[in-house]
Order: sequence, then structure tokens, then C-alpha cells
Amino acid sequence: MTERRAWRLMLALLALGFLMLPLSQALFGLRLTYTVRVVALGGSLLGALSGAVGCFAVLRRESLLGDALSHAALPGVAIGFLLAGRQLGALLVGAGIASWLGLRLVAAILRSTRIKQDAALGIVLVSFFAAGIALLTTIQSLPDASQAGLDSFIFGQAAAIIESDIALLGGIGLLVMVLLALFWKEFKLLTFDADFARADGLRSGLLDALLSTLVVITIVLGLQLAGVILMVGLLIAPAIAARQWTHSLEQMVLLAAALGAFAGGSGAVISALDSDIPTGPMIIVVAFALVLLSITLAPGRGLLWNQLRQRKNRRQLRSRRLESGA
Repeated sequence: MTERRAWRLMLALLALGFLMLPLSQALFGLRLTYTVRVVALGGSLLGALSGAVGCFAVLRRESLLGDALSHAALPGVAIGFLLAGRQLGALLVGAGIASWLGLRLVAAILRSTRIKQDAALGIVLVSFFAAGIALLTTIQSLPDASQAGLDSFIFGQAAAIIESDIALLGGIGLLVMVLLALFWKEFKLLTFDADFARADGLRSGLLDALLSTLVVITIVLGLQLAGVILMVGLLIAPAIAARQWTHSLEQMVLLAAALGAFAGGSGAVISALDSDIPTGPMIIVVAFALVLLSITLAPGRGLLWNQLRQRKNRRQLRSRRLESGA
């Protein structure tokens, strides 16, 4: 029963997502401009990718890892600009390298010291983000005007997305999904029973690095849309919401992708209704609303269902006591 509800929810979200633009046009007079179409498509693609990849981060209890890696990308953006100018490809490559170095630094700290993972992530997050802010401040003082707006990577700048960015997001996102499919069994075993994976002869260290690299790639792809601060929300919120509806990893990944796509697309459309509403934060607001709805209404796990179950149990207990007393 729970599985059928998960599939129905996914299909309903997909249908609602396809109807979002025409409904917004009919009800609110939304102008379907080039920017609206591109940003909505980009938000949907990024949300689907983030939801699928974020499931593994949530299940492995590494949600804070995504936060650390997104913040670690900021100095890479600044260094990429200093080396190659304001070319999106160079900025993303710099962000990816910085995030990957932050990932390896966390691994080195855990391997060579007694520092716990949360402390190591906190150290890397703060250090890299502070370095990025310092570099951006220095760049802003340069006489070259082309660096203007570079700090938009902190909170994202969805309006700057163009078709070539969508092609880049779609192409690399497809590659990430293909890798998830190819290593599905290995990633699943590593997620739920890492000790057995090592005992079974799997190269868990290499697989762990590959899975973490996919998280890094996803974060880097979302920097322009959501920024380094908010990207972690899009990475984990759809996965948390999907987890409430199903016990199957396969269904969780598909449902998280659908929830992420809905949040990305609908958040972009809502922000297009008013120029004062920023796109990145609105996408995260929608994703958080989906989390609240799932925590409240999901069958079996939701707060409402738990309240109804407890009320039913209390009625049954009172009925049994009355019968025994009689």
C-alpha cells in the first residue's frame, strides 16, 4: 500500500510540474519569456539530479558533507576567475577542484587524527568559505569591471542562466545518472552495509570516493542557480521528503528526483511572478514545504498518521478495559 502511494505521489508531482507553466499563465498572467523557460528547465533538471544523488548522502548520514563541499567550492570560483576570467566553465572547474580538495582534506583529517567527522567537516567548511570570501573581496577591489557580480555564486543568480548552461547541466547530469545506474548495486551495498561490502571484496574506498565525487559534481552544477549556501538544501530536502513515503531505495531515488524537479521548476515559476522574489531561495522554500508535508502526511511515518494510530490504539485499549471490567 505504501509503495503504491509513493508511485501515485510521483506521478501526481510530474503531472503538476508539467501543468505549472500553463496554469501560471492562465491564472496569474505569467509571461512565458525566454528567461522563465530556461530557468524553470534548469531548476527542474538540477532538482531531479540533486534529489537522486542526495538520497545516498542522507542515508549515509553525510548531509553535512554536502554543506561543507558547497562552501568549499567558493575559493575555487575565485581562483578560477583569476586564472581564466569570467567563463562559466573555468569557474565550475575551479569550484569542483576546490570541493574535491575539501573532500580529501576531510578524509585525511579523519584518517590521521582522532577528530570526529562533524568537527572535521566544520573545520573545512569554515576555513574554505572564509578563504573564498577573502579572495572575492580582493577580486572586487581590482580595476577590471568584469568581476562584478562574481559574489552571486554565494546565493546564486538564476537569471544569468542561458541555453548553453542548460546543455552543460543536462549533459553532465545525465553522466552522473548513468554512473549511478552502473554502480547501483555497489552503491546500495556500500550505503546500507559498508562492512559487508569490504568483506565481500568490494573496493569500498574507491567506491566511496566515486560516490562523493558525484555529490561534488552535483553541488558544482547547482552553484549558479542556488549558490554555495543554499545548494545543500536542494541536495537533502527532496531525499528527506521521499524517505517518508517509501522503504525502497529504488522508489526513494525516483521519488526524490520527482520532488526535486517539482521544487526546482515550481520555485522558478513562483519567483517569475514577482521580480522581487529570488529564484534560488524560493526553490529551497518549496523543497522545505515538501519536507513538511511529507513529515506530516506520509502514510506510516507522518505525524498525522501517528496521531491517528495512537488515538485508535487508545480507543481499543479503553474498549478492552471496559470488556474486561464487564
